[in-house]
Amino acid sequence: MPNSHSRVQLFSTCLVETIRPQAGLAVVTVLERLGFEVEYPSGQTCCGQPAFNGGAWGEAAPMARHTIDVLSRSDAPVVVPSGSCADMIVHHYPELLADDPVYLPRAQALAARTYEFAQFLVDVVGLTDAGGLGAGPVVYHASCHLLRGLGVRNQPRELLSHVQGVDVRALNGSEECCGFGGLFAVKMSDISGAMLQTKLDHIVESGATTVVGCDISCLMHIEGGARKRGLPVTVCHLAELLAAQPSADAA
Repeated sequence: MPNSHSRVQLFSTCLVETIRPQAGLAVVTVLERLGFEVEYPSGQTCCGQPAFNGGAWGEAAPMARHTIDVLSRSDAPVVVPSGSCADMIVHHYPELLADDPVYLPRAQALAARTYEFAQFLVDVVGLTDAGGLGAGPVVYHASCHLLRGLGVRNQPRELLSHVQGVDVRALNGSEECCGFGGLFAVKMSDISGAMLQTKLDHIVESGATTVVGCDISCLMHIEGGARKRGLPVTVCHLAELLAAQPSADAA
């Protein structure tokens, strides 16, 4: 367990900052409860993933260099509440900057100390039970970059299994893409929409009322589809469940 002088940096990501800031605040709550001092480096911006995925590497590279500069002011580990953005830093920054003799070693050093939130708790801190509080039947959706890019499969499930008050249900096709895929949802919207409907069908079959995930992008996509269909389903970042604690009165 960390001592009071242990430090981590939070890289919040664009979607957390603009769409669901409560997920980023929940990450801070959990980390501080575990004894970490959480740094929030100023100057954070997009990691460059949309441009990189769209083939605009010339535009993505300056964003990568800027992010490396921002996150290299401190040597503390970097925690990211997104498998997608963490995968960009860990795997694609070294690829993107492979021909840059100055930034390649800096990218590699940053990649070695960057972790997705659940990955950090389980693999670095050594926790499988981080507490937490929820209610009712839930399912876990495994986002593609987290699962296939970072190889994080069981860590979120382990943490979710110890959250009080939730009934974790099996989700058919839990490791299948929800159809978001960043630019894919825009460029191939018909296919993306069909994949989303399949995911929603499986959620309905499970009887869950909450979908838990580690990427706001996927959760946003699923929530939008659920609202359009009028389904009684909400979404929640894993950190939000872990941050919640039973009240003193309940205890």
